[in-house]
Amino acid sequence: MRDGIPRRSNSDANQKAEDGGWLQAIPPVSSACCFSRFVFGAILGGLCVSSATIAWAQTQASITPTNTPAILAQPDDTQPEQREALRRELDRHSQILESQSAVLKIVAKLIGPSVVYIEADTPPDANHVRSVQEAGSGVIIQKNDRYYVLTNRHVVRDAAPAAIKVHLADGRLIYPTNVAEDSPADVAVLAITAPNLIAASLGNSDPIQVGDFVLAVGSPFGLTHSVTFGIISAKGRRDLHVGAEVSFQDFLQTDAAINPGNSGGPLVNLRGEVIAINTAIESQSGGNEGIGFAIPINMFMASARQLIETGTVTRAFLGVQLSSKFGPAMAAELGLPRPIGAHITGVAPGSPAENAKLQPGDVVIEFNHTPVESDAHLLNIVSLTKVGKTVPVVVFRDRKPVTIMVEVGERSKLTR
Repeated sequence: MRDGIPRRSNSDANQKAEDGGWLQAIPPVSSACCFSRFVFGAILGGLCVSSATIAWAQTQASITPTNTPAILAQPDDTQPEQREALRRELDRHSQILESQSAVLKIVAKLIGPSVVYIEADTPPDANHVRSVQEAGSGVIIQKNDRYYVLTNRHVVRDAAPAAIKVHLADGRLIYPTNVAEDSPADVAVLAITAPNLIAASLGNSDPIQVGDFVLAVGSPFGLTHSVTFGIISAKGRRDLHVGAEVSFQDFLQTDAAINPGNSGGPLVNLRGEVIAINTAIESQSGGNEGIGFAIPINMFMASARQLIETGTVTRAFLGVQLSSKFGPAMAAELGLPRPIGAHITGVAPGSPAENAKLQPGDVVIEFNHTPVESDAHLLNIVSLTKVGKTVPVVVFRDRKPVTIMVEVGERSKLTR
């Protein structure tokens, strides 16, 4: 032992080799050899340090901005050249949207001069002890070289012409020369006379589809000439609680904002044509909640034309009683795939239905080539038919369709 470090003797080494514990004996080391090995080790150690240094330097050299994590880099949209590229891209896309927006602007300009604001002092009804001031909207049309304002009957309810103020778009105030009303359809027509009146174009409400774009124009809360935009949300809304007198209903539903004061104003398509008259809203708050209702212009004008020409409205009728409880069970019992049409439960004596041999138990599934959806739908389409006209009626009888020709009569005779 030297300096506490044990050493093995040559004999020990040789013995270990003989025992197979070592590959070979380690010869004794001279001092000169030790010095040489010291120098070689120092050189080798130096080489190792140099290699480590070089590797570290190479690692440091490899850290460049291109390898910086993206989260630490400056956002591209803050660079001037990138922002300029974004402006050019936005300009291209905005041109498309602006061209579409231009359609709405043109429609608003086209219909604007034809829309009026109406104030009416209506006489008291059963629920009021004194007269009530109603406010709403209207739209000017031209027929037979004369001008009229279309509006809802509930806006001018039984008011005398002198009690109805019609505010034109250019600020003029005029009074109607005559007022004609049709309560069951909530239709009113005001005859007006003034220079430079501008009439709106009437469209066709029959081809309207859910999803069509529309504009509502009117005076919500007295804010005249307000324009809102939306779509047709649904068709054929019936049995709404919009007044006990309004028995003929076939409303279009829209999400274009309609509020108190919009009643009587036009619902317009993208061609600037009036396709409906705004009438009511469904609301828990009393204001717009995205559910508004409008009378299709074809249905509205069926009454308006008669009011203009004769001052009264005559409606056709069949003379049948219909079941409001017709549902899936009854439809299946009769052999129908689903509850469609109007189920007849009674036939009035001497009525067009009796003359045509319609029977209780028949289900009217088509009237004058129009598929019948419900009893309220049948009531509407019959009322729009010209009195005295003979039309084909398809009924489902004995589990098969049967076509019967019916000459419709005058509704007022039903109560005589």
